[in-house]
Amino acid sequence: MSAAAQARRRRGPGDLEIVAFELGRFVSYSACGIPYWIGGVVDGPDALIARTPEEFRKAGIEVRTRHEVTGIDLSARTVTVRDLDGGRDLREGFDELVYAAGASPVRPPWARIPEKGVFGVQTLEDGSALREWLDAEKPESAVVIGGGYIGVEMAEALINRGLRVTLVEKSGQPMGTVDEDMGALVATSVRELGIDLRTGVTVEGLETANGKVRAVVTDDGPIPAGVVVIGLGVRPNTALAEAAGLPLGVTGGLRTDLRQRVTDGVWAAGDCTETHHRISKRQVHVPLGTHANKQGRVAGINLGGGYATFPGVIGTAVTKLCDLEVARTGLSTREAEQAGFATVSATVESTNRAGYFPGAVPMTVKVIAERGTGVLLGAQIVGRTEAAKRIDAFAVAVWNRMTVSDMTGLDLGYAPPYAPVWDPILIAARKAEEAL
Repeated sequence: MSAAAQARRRRGPGDLEIVAFELGRFVSYSACGIPYWIGGVVDGPDALIARTPEEFRKAGIEVRTRHEVTGIDLSARTVTVRDLDGGRDLREGFDELVYAAGASPVRPPWARIPEKGVFGVQTLEDGSALREWLDAEKPESAVVIGGGYIGVEMAEALINRGLRVTLVEKSGQPMGTVDEDMGALVATSVRELGIDLRTGVTVEGLETANGKVRAVVTDDGPIPAGVVVIGLGVRPNTALAEAAGLPLGVTGGLRTDLRQRVTDGVWAAGDCTETHHRISKRQVHVPLGTHANKQGRVAGINLGGGYATFPGVIGTAVTKLCDLEVARTGLSTREAEQAGFATVSATVESTNRAGYFPGAVPMTVKVIAERGTGVLLGAQIVGRTEAAKRIDAFAVAVWNRMTVSDMTGLDLGYAPPYAPVWDPILIAARKAEEAL
């Protein structure tokens, strides 16, 4: 919808007809807000919707919800569409095609069961179904499978609703996007919140009775569950594109150029694409709404006759689990070493405010730099109030290939209610400089 809106801004309805097909009932909404709606922190679903289909139609963009695109014919320049409510198939011609089918949640074979009580949280429809189940069934226990961003956010949501929550993660730590030492801090905090965190545990199946889930079967034994939430990540939703002969990259996402063009007259944006990592120089799949909106904007500008490019990503992400905040940018130590860098790292403990000021709480900051040059490769933060958004300063430094020595002189804001006289960012950079 970002692409559609940008194209419409540049070309009027008489010059460019725009039709958007959507499988579900909603468009242009914040999927990232679904866990907080489930947990009762924010209202929904209307509060999560940025623009309705009706608003787009008034702007000259014909949105057809509950329409599933089932085929793309590039030679004939048509798409085949199934009207799910009308029960009929139709064909729509195009001059320009934007493929923005997003990503599909990973669902192992054991999760593909007809029984009720097993949910993902990919769409607003998913969120509505989970809310209705929680309100109607009033389960006492929940199992969340997967300890990534969605997993920890859903664990928080269910704890907030008063359920007993077990979080199951196959690897040795939650939040695998941060280094092991930082993940260990997350694990400790998760358990302190009353969540039964089980790492190194593999899910083998589900137990059901009377058409409802009753337990999660693991190699460590069964775990009772009145509701199960699966957060095992996503894959680029590219089956239609691949069937049409469009090129896929090494990650399985659609391969585009800098202007989000796949081939002549075909554009792609969002979680169905792969993109370039500015630090590792590798192609990556990083499914985040920030990137999707920027890529859609670039595609829309270009197909509307303008010129724009997408500059790539550095993997900046933040999340929270109750009062715990976790943030990262750039490369982790493992990612840096896989890309061929020799690294030096430094980890420091500080506080969000001057230690004597009310509300001061600890935070841990880790920086990863290239050995020899001192160029900042990545940073991670685990803390509480006012911790996570400090990652933005690191993100700017990574984006601009600053060294940790450069960072030690940054003129950051200081006042006791906001930071110690030496901000944790500066302390971490100084320690990394010393380690070099």
